[in-house]
Amino acid sequence: MYTKICEGLGIEFPIFAFSHCRDVVVAVSKAGGLGVLGAGFMNAEQLKEELDWIESHIDGKPYAVDVVIPQNYVGRDEPDLSEQELEDKLWKMVPQAHLDAAEKLMRDHGVPEWPEDGRPKILGWTMQTVMPCIKEALTRPNCKAIVNALGTPPEHVINMVKESGRMIGALCGKKKQAVQHKNAGLDFVVAQGGEGGGHTPEVGSVVLWPEIIDAVHPMPVLAAGGIGNGRQMLAAMSMGAAGVWTGSLWLTVEEAHAQPAQKNTLLNATVNDTVRTTSWTGKGARVLRNEWTDFWDNKENLDPLPMPLHGLVTADAMRRTETYAGSGNCQNVAINICGQVIGQINEIESCRGVVTRLLTQYLDALENVNALMPDY
Repeated sequence: MYTKICEGLGIEFPIFAFSHCRDVVVAVSKAGGLGVLGAGFMNAEQLKEELDWIESHIDGKPYAVDVVIPQNYVGRDEPDLSEQELEDKLWKMVPQAHLDAAEKLMRDHGVPEWPEDGRPKILGWTMQTVMPCIKEALTRPNCKAIVNALGTPPEHVINMVKESGRMIGALCGKKKQAVQHKNAGLDFVVAQGGEGGGHTPEVGSVVLWPEIIDAVHPMPVLAAGGIGNGRQMLAAMSMGAAGVWTGSLWLTVEEAHAQPAQKNTLLNATVNDTVRTTSWTGKGARVLRNEWTDFWDNKENLDPLPMPLHGLVTADAMRRTETYAGSGNCQNVAINICGQVIGQINEIESCRGVVTRLLTQYLDALENVNALMPDY
């Protein structure tokens, strides 16, 4: 199971683990896969702290950093504004009614208020906020790749990353996007089917993966969306994927920093408990369905705002429901980002245990398929 992308990144297995938790990133990389730190909710100062810790604990193993550079967002046409100027302008565009509605949902479900004054900051959703993060990541010797979660990165970002000797990739949910990635000179693409968590398309993985793999051949494609065991990994690899990109798998592992109440919510979820909604960022994404998603998806209520404005509406709710996960009926309005595969994750494992399980199940499934071949 050693593919070309393994050689390029210096990893043993083509298992990519996306996580916002630095402990998970380190543990997966040490187990032979590639830990990918999600930096979408971080500013450069926070990312520096996380990368300092990773570099001091990862024992020289490679890892990657995932950022968010949307191709289309409110404020994109004003690159000359400073980070603070853009943030101030965007906040003025958020209707008070949306903020009041979010606060009422929090209050009605017993979510404690944030102890500090001041509004949440925009984290990593504009060029002004993401560029300092990319520059910070490129100073780290063990960071071997930068991945963009939304769209093809700008040309100057691609050149900056490649000139540093690192690989650059991006997620996509459509053939058209994958071809754009290839034409822009990216090193790999991540094809995420509709089952996946976070920003995801409507097309399912089994249909999407081969379409994108054929469209960008021989460019390496990582399969994402709906991979929770080795059988699903084998299915992806049999279609020509160079590896698998996983996210929901790592939400409940021992090393994940989520609080017990949040982990229990995820462990008890079924495949039918997620929904594709605009209630998180204003752009279609898959999360656990609850009263937060029901409110914003109800056409009789307020419509979610376009990206990144709705992210400002949800930012306070996210930090409060994560910090006070076990308070009141917090989980009824918590924004738990995960894919449909969460339904087959029902016990806490270690990161190394998950990697070992994937490999063992993969080999068992391959043996079972080979056994179907007739003897001649």
